[in-house]
Amino acid sequence: MNSKAKRWTPERIVVLMALAFGITAGTYGIASAATGSSSSGSSAASAPQFAAGAPSAAPSGGQPWGRQRSDETPLTGDALDKVTALAKAKVPGGTIDRVETDADGNAAYEAHMAKADGTPVTVYVNKQFEVVSVESGMPGPPGRPAQSSSSSSGASA
Repeated sequence: MNSKAKRWTPERIVVLMALAFGITAGTYGIASAATGSSSSGSSAASAPQFAAGAPSAAPSGGQPWGRQRSDETPLTGDALDKVTALAKAKVPGGTIDRVETDADGNAAYEAHMAKADGTPVTVYVNKQFEVVSVESGMPGPPGRPAQSSSSSSGASA
C-alpha cells in the first residue's frame, strides 16, 4: 500500500506534464515544418505549383526565386493559358513553375520558369498579352534588376 501512495507524487506529475508538453510541441513543430506552414501569415503554403522543374540548388521555398509573395496572385483561366503559352514560346524547353501577377511594376504578369539547363528565368507579359522582357538568373532585391542577363522584346507595358 505504501508503494501506491508514492506513485503519483507532485514531482512525477510535473515531469509527466512536461514530457507530454514536449512531445506535443515537438510533433507540432515537425508537422509545421513538413507542410511549410508558418505563423507569418504567408500564403506560400497554399499557393498552387504548376510544375516541379526547379534546380536542386534552390534556396528556401524550393524555387530559385523563393516562394510566392503575398502581393502577387496566381493566374487562372484564360490569362493563365495565354501567359503560359507566351512564356513557353520565349523559353523553348523550359518548365513553368508558377504564373502570377507582377507586383514589382515590370509588367502585369510574370511566369517563373527554369530553362532546360536549370537556369531560373522570368518572362514578363503586359496586359495586352505581349512579352515585355525575359530575365535570366536569380532575381535581385525588390526594386533592383536580376543578377544575370535581361533581354527585352521592344513591347511596352
